[in-house]
Amino acid sequence: MKRILVAYATNSGTTAEVALAIGEELRKTGNQVEALSVEKVGRLEAYDTLVLGAPMIMGWQRMSLRFLKKNRSTLKRIPLAVFVTCMSLTKIAGTAIQGVPVSVDENLPKPAQNEARLPFKERYARLSNYLRPILHACPVKPVSVGIFSGRLEYGHMQWWAMIFVILILQAQAGDKRNSEAILAWAMDLPALFNAAASVR
Repeated sequence: MKRILVAYATNSGTTAEVALAIGEELRKTGNQVEALSVEKVGRLEAYDTLVLGAPMIMGWQRMSLRFLKKNRSTLKRIPLAVFVTCMSLTKIAGTAIQGVPVSVDENLPKPAQNEARLPFKERYARLSNYLRPILHACPVKPVSVGIFSGRLEYGHMQWWAMIFVILILQAQAGDKRNSEAILAWAMDLPALFNAAASVR
């Protein structure tokens, strides 16, 4: 039985709910699972593996990036998986970025209007743009990255983030989460964690 931490940063509570759903799915495999906000995580050394999630609005939630940097030495010793909640993603080919397997909610990506000349909104919402700073902050390659549709509520956002989302990303408010995609990703994690642990 592994001790798995599902840690998350959240703006309006959506990513926390996704983290709790992932944690519940991981418990079904007989593992000991704890889901906590990154602000409440004590010693990371108490866990065998880590799942870390945060929303993507104007970049990945900064608290989650700081958490990765703060725990670099411990994360060199335990397997890591990462998930992102977002409302916009430009459709691209391929299922890996920098050699890391990526699982994308099939309902999320939208095709580019013109792949040869992407407007800022579509360039910004590319998978590579989202993941580059996350993977740069990770001391080891994650065993998997999950990209999931989120929930957008303008009333829970800071004014500057709301302006960016409305004017630049032009994302529509609403709940677009896909439970099937989230739980399918979570179900695959124990085998990926075991494989990663066996080669450390």
